[in-house]
Amino acid sequence: MAQLFGFSFKKRQEKLSKNAPSPVAPTLDDGATSFIAGGYHGTYVDLDGNFKTEYDMVVKYRMMAMHPEVDSAIEDIIQEAIVTDQNDSPVQINLANLEVSESVKNMIRTEFEYLKNLIGFDTKAHEMFRRWYIDGRMYYHKVIDLKRPQDGILELRYVDPQKIKKVRQINKVPKTADQFQQLDYGKVDEYFIYNPKGLKNTSANSGIKIAKDAITYVTSGILDTNKNIVLSYLHKAIKVLNQLQMIEDSLVIYRISRAPERRIFYIDVGNLPKIKAEQYLREVMGRYRNKLVYDANTGEIRDDRKYMSMLEDFWLPRREGGRGTEITTLPGGQNLGELTDIQYFQTKLYKALNVPAGRLDSNTSFNLGRSSEIMRDELKFTKFVGKLRKKFSEMFQDMLKTQLILKGVITPEDWEDMKEHIQYDYLYDNHFTELKNIEMLNEKLGVIAAMEPYMGRYFSTEYVRTEILKQSEVEKRELDAQMSDDIKQGRILDPLEMQQMDMGMMQQELDNAEAQEKLTQAQTKAALKPAPASKSSSSNK
Repeated sequence: MAQLFGFSFKKRQEKLSKNAPSPVAPTLDDGATSFIAGGYHGTYVDLDGNFKTEYDMVVKYRMMAMHPEVDSAIEDIIQEAIVTDQNDSPVQINLANLEVSESVKNMIRTEFEYLKNLIGFDTKAHEMFRRWYIDGRMYYHKVIDLKRPQDGILELRYVDPQKIKKVRQINKVPKTADQFQQLDYGKVDEYFIYNPKGLKNTSANSGIKIAKDAITYVTSGILDTNKNIVLSYLHKAIKVLNQLQMIEDSLVIYRISRAPERRIFYIDVGNLPKIKAEQYLREVMGRYRNKLVYDANTGEIRDDRKYMSMLEDFWLPRREGGRGTEITTLPGGQNLGELTDIQYFQTKLYKALNVPAGRLDSNTSFNLGRSSEIMRDELKFTKFVGKLRKKFSEMFQDMLKTQLILKGVITPEDWEDMKEHIQYDYLYDNHFTELKNIEMLNEKLGVIAAMEPYMGRYFSTEYVRTEILKQSEVEKRELDAQMSDDIKQGRILDPLEMQQMDMGMMQQELDNAEAQEKLTQAQTKAALKPAPASKSSSSNK
């Protein structure tokens, strides 16, 4: 076997206390092939069976992806997961929860954009995600200059899963009699074996050993614990697809054989012996049968009697005393238009691929209604796509880790503290998600409007923003800064000034109402005052 090719990061390992042993072995969920070496007797394990099994599984998954229904379901998933836009990238890094300086954040963003351009993710995102989803695993070799590692990753080369495999070698240390009671799982060496010819027809031990840190390895997260093989998301659809194909093939054969009507000729052979009766029957068949064949290549119609057709008529002899020569018609199949079984297995196939069955019918219209009208299957599908994005983002995590360490931005110890706070935001194009978010926002705003009379008495603004709107501390700071900027730029009015203006307008309205009331009272008094007596009436008296 060739020497170790690649590089690995050495971290300061903290020694575990002997007083804190665990009887549980470490969890290994990456599908790596493990074998034990060393000890009193070196152990050799034939890895060919594992390799060949995984090789055959990848071949099966790729054949399944060529089926029309499976391809349509895969495209639905990928189009929801990877949204391409002319102006925006399908994925952006989110460092809002990362507590480091702004200069470090800018360096991380720069290196992330460099890695995306290195693999051409903005243009090849659809193909990369499809390849990972079908195979259930994806490998990239991180090419660096071993003499100048500070230059970072120079190239990222895709490796076919049929040519590479992760191996975990457990080196057992010989123990004395009093050491057998200690829980020691030995020293573990992890590396990859790469063979350009593939891992099917060659020995599993022949190939190039590549260091673990030199390969970006992303799995589907589905593991067959019995065989320790990583499975694809297509695995549970294998049986359903085989059943669907058998039903379709049998249906085609049945329709071809039963669709046309065939005739039954009953030939009266009288009292002829059996041999002469059969000879007479063949003569009648040859006399009346017309075997015309249409040649699609030349466009000719010719009489071809060399081939037997499975759609030929039936010729049956009839003895004297019967009804004589008779010709009847055998009807064709009566249930040729039934596709219930086909539709059943198609729906079952979509369910096995976690795609809503409603998407199977391409003629179904899309209704932009209220969120209450959204089917539960679509919500489950949205969550499933989110899980796929989360798992696929491990590729960016591993590449970014290597690039930042090689560039000297962080140390391996720093990465362990930072990796949980680095997130990746994908573009969304799911209208159901948009409807759900809009409907939830409307409900929250309705609650806030109902709480407004009680603001300052029973509820505070901080409570509303935290418990009702569910705003995080980072979002609060960003929104406060944005609102302050809007006030300074004059895009919106200051709420305090608006409140003062409202109070002034209310006071003015009160003053106007008071003046109007006084005027009304004066007019009322004037109307009720008696009129003075005239001079003409007094003189007459």
